[in-house]
Order: sequence, then structure tokens, then C-alpha cells
Amino acid sequence: MKFTDRLWRSVEDIWNGYLEHPFVDGLGAGTLDEEKFQHWLKQDYVYLMEYSRLMAIGADKAPDLKTMQMFSELLHGTLHGEMALHRAYAAEFGISEAVLLETRPSAVNTAYTSYMLNHASRGDAAAVAACLLACAWSYNFIGNHLVKKYPNQENNPYRQWVDTYSGEDFTELNGTAMTLLNELAEGKPERELEALEEIVVTTSLYEYMFWDMCEKKEAWPIQAKL
Repeated sequence: MKFTDRLWRSVEDIWNGYLEHPFVDGLGAGTLDEEKFQHWLKQDYVYLMEYSRLMAIGADKAPDLKTMQMFSELLHGTLHGEMALHRAYAAEFGISEAVLLETRPSAVNTAYTSYMLNHASRGDAAAVAACLLACAWSYNFIGNHLVKKYPNQENNPYRQWVDTYSGEDFTELNGTAMTLLNELAEGKPERELEALEEIVVTTSLYEYMFWDMCEKKEAWPIQAKL
């Protein structure tokens, strides 16, 4: 049994919760409020910058060239694939890249990325791979679900989102992320596997909180003058 098979049993209920979330379902149905999507767009853009740092950390901690190349593939796909999608959508909404870059991460966004970077800095390459997995895998999971539930995407303003995360390129990228963790987890003692599993479960919970944050257009509970 692959380690990701074990992980699936631990996150299945959480991820099924994504599918029922109004923000996620609104993406597939094309009914999501534009302001909520713009909030996701800006928050996820700054999230992806921190997410990319994880891959750079992983490449640095890679035990061999093959692992280094896999982290590099994930980094390239994020910087030149996902972030390009965000910039394209931003242009449609009249949002410049400068505005994206100036976005202040929300409280949930800050907590999520800080959690991942903390574990990535303290752990080995497997810990970094565990930090990365929930985002890539769950977005592919959501994309595949939405394209099946809503097969007619012709008039959906978020069609490109659904097509991207259910598409061949992102599916391949997610496959790399899954293979990476499976290979790095191989032969590890149970206590280390449990620690990796906890990371994947916790980041899965953060993913739900991220969807919720975007649905509610949350930033911080109190504003500061910066």
C-alpha cells in the first residue's frame, strides 16, 4: 500500500467537505460572487509565493538529484502554471500584478503558510513534501469533481479554473507531488510516518479554512495601520 493510500483514509471526510462548500460548488456552477473570487485570487496569489518557497526548500534538502528535479518540476509548474492563471484572471477583473503583489495575507493565509514553512524548515525533504501535498492533491480532487458534476462549462466564468485543476498538466503535477511523498516516506519508521500524516491532515484543515475565508471575504478581525 502506498503512503498516499493511508493518507486518503485520514483526509477523505475533510476533502468531501470541500465539495459541499458553497465557494467550491459556486466555482463549478459558475454562480460564485465575483468579489469572493477576486478575494481568493489575491489571497491565493500571495499564498503561492510562500508555497513556492517550500519547493525551493525541498530542492535544497533533497537527498539525491532525482528528488531535486521533482521539487524543481513542482516549483516550475507553480510559478509558470498556477500563477499565470491568477494573472490572467486578474487582468480580466482589471487587477494588476502590482495589486496582487501588494495584497496583505489574511490571518488564515498567514497561519497556513507559516505552519508549512515552519515544518519544512525543521524537517527533512519528506516533511517538505508532506507540506506541499494537500494543496496540489485537493485542488486536482476538486477540479475532477466539478468537471463531472458540471460537465457543461461553456458559460461558466470560472471555466478556466475548472479546466486548469482538472486538466492533464495539473494532474501530472499532482502526480509528481504524490510520487515524491510516497518515495520519501518509504522505509521510514511508524513514528515518522505519523508525523508526516499529521502534517497532511493539518494542511487539509487549513485548506478548508482557506475556502471559508474566501467565502466570507475575511482578512483580519481587526485592522492595523501599516
